[in-house]
Amino acid sequence: MYKRPSILPRSHILRPQKGLTKKSLWDTALTPVLMLINRWRFGRLSSYQSTLSLIHHFASRFAIESDKQLLLQGRHLGAALRRSEFDERLVAQTFALVREVSGRHLGMRHFDTQLLGGLALFFGNITEMQTGEGKTLTATLPAATAALAGVPVHVVTVNDYLASRDCDEMRVVYESLGLSVGCVVQGMSHEERKAVYACDIVYCTNKELVFDYLKDQIEMDKGRHALQLHAQRLKGGEAVAEKILIKGLHFAIIDEVDSVLMDEAITPLIISATVQENERESEVYQQALAIAKNLIEDTHFSIDYVKRSVSLLQPGEQLAQEQAESLGPFWRGRVRRIELVSKALSALFLFHKDEHYLLRENKVQIIDQHTGRVMPDRTWEKGLHQLIEFKEDCELTKPRVTLEKISYQRFFRFYHHIAGMTGTAREVQKEFWSVYQLPVITIPSYRKNRRVNFKAKVCYSLDKKWPLVANAVSESLDQGRAVLVGTGSVASSELLSAQLTEQGICHQLLNAKQDEDEADIIAAAGQSGTVTIATSMAGRGTDIKLADSVAQAGGLHVILTELQESSRIDRQLEGRCARMGDSGSVERIVSIEDVIAENLPNIWFQLVARIPQRYKLNKIISLLLLRMAQKTLEKRHLKLRSTLLKVDERQDELLAFAGQRI
Repeated sequence: MYKRPSILPRSHILRPQKGLTKKSLWDTALTPVLMLINRWRFGRLSSYQSTLSLIHHFASRFAIESDKQLLLQGRHLGAALRRSEFDERLVAQTFALVREVSGRHLGMRHFDTQLLGGLALFFGNITEMQTGEGKTLTATLPAATAALAGVPVHVVTVNDYLASRDCDEMRVVYESLGLSVGCVVQGMSHEERKAVYACDIVYCTNKELVFDYLKDQIEMDKGRHALQLHAQRLKGGEAVAEKILIKGLHFAIIDEVDSVLMDEAITPLIISATVQENERESEVYQQALAIAKNLIEDTHFSIDYVKRSVSLLQPGEQLAQEQAESLGPFWRGRVRRIELVSKALSALFLFHKDEHYLLRENKVQIIDQHTGRVMPDRTWEKGLHQLIEFKEDCELTKPRVTLEKISYQRFFRFYHHIAGMTGTAREVQKEFWSVYQLPVITIPSYRKNRRVNFKAKVCYSLDKKWPLVANAVSESLDQGRAVLVGTGSVASSELLSAQLTEQGICHQLLNAKQDEDEADIIAAAGQSGTVTIATSMAGRGTDIKLADSVAQAGGLHVILTELQESSRIDRQLEGRCARMGDSGSVERIVSIEDVIAENLPNIWFQLVARIPQRYKLNKIISLLLLRMAQKTLEKRHLKLRSTLLKVDERQDELLAFAGQRI
């Protein structure tokens, strides 16, 4: 039994997309039941066994045909797929064709597990495939099948490096089938982007895709309704239609789907424009910082590190009022004064250099907390960015005003057909269904996992943690292995780098400051005696190729130096080793002073301090507390996503009432 893809061929209507319908209370109440029913109907691997047999049946036919004949077969299959609405036999033939082309040009024929994963993607599921199982190759099956049928395909991943790498590696497969493929990365011009989006298959990051969509939305708002714009184009007019980048939201295949649809879906994406700089406004920001620096934590203000918010206490509000009396009429309003001082306190105490941002060319550049990468064209809104620039004595950017915004939940539900793949989906499968109606299918591993998990080590201060990490690195090097050390921030990676340098251990550093050298660093990370210190940049999609000597010595050794915001992110970093049957090991060396510990009340850690450190019970309780802190943060993020979704649905109602539905 199949769930037919709800995807449309190229439409004559400008930028087609699916409309959103609000879930009723009845739908919400039945979510768990509907999830089980759909998982039973469409989320079982047994549903695809007959198609898998057909793929192998057709594969023998294609094996004896020439490359030219395979190209003609692709054209015939594409035409047949358009007419048949994705008949099972035609889908099987197309999968077999893609498999044969991949085997000839890449030397990689899809395994049965990859064929099953491709079928699950094509029929609208989340496929959970273990790290190293070849998700990049798997995506070519549904992408090429849909593209041959005339459906524009967006293959979405989490960063430019992975988008470029996957596009370049798989390009020969698509082009051998007569399909065009391109990649959208940061820094491309409008014309370059437009040319890429015109391709049959587009590789891109989630952020670039959404921001390009918002830019199109601004252009369309300047014009009129989409049908009017299309009519204008038919008349031969240039107009707004020619400026539109994305011609429709048809079929999206999302790599690392839990990162895109969950981890990064906490805050909306906002596109803004610079406005005329106001000298008085800059002066006010400086005054706000000056007032904030005179306030004392717990006396004048309190900080909630879980919610990342600052609250002015009564003494702080009174002191701020006294200091602002001589600063002019702008400071007389109580609400405005509290908001400015609170935002200045946030800039001082909640946003830290080399953790949330870095300084490059005398500019504040934001570090993406999920990918560890720099976002040079992004700024914080409502004056926060300017306050941080004043704090760091940097060049001041002009203030910006919001033009359009959207959340990932809202955007990706506009696609007619959506599917995703990741190694870590089961923890959030209920949310995948309730928000996106996407069942999760677990694909079995092709080879047995040989990863070894070492016993965790818990330290009681950060000062004691780094020497332990350095010793663990040294021990692995003595065995002739390669080592990958995961850290939580740029600052942490540089602290460890200094520690290793003191001990004379050569190493590579991969963080937001070395993003341009990422490909070279990753290429060398699997060599014998190589130590790579990396932030979350190396956590998803990174395939470290092992030298033969390293594989024989025990493979890559991964050291986690702190728990991340979600256990899924930890599992992604663990997945850099022991891929596709290779050897490898994982070790955790953490401290109860790590940042994640801020998510639990201090009283818990005070209780731990009362238990002598030599007792095993102390270590067990410390690990449990860190896990509790991680779970607390996961629940917090779930609540934030749920709140944002409700705001989205409310916005949809208001826009529909105004006749301006996005």
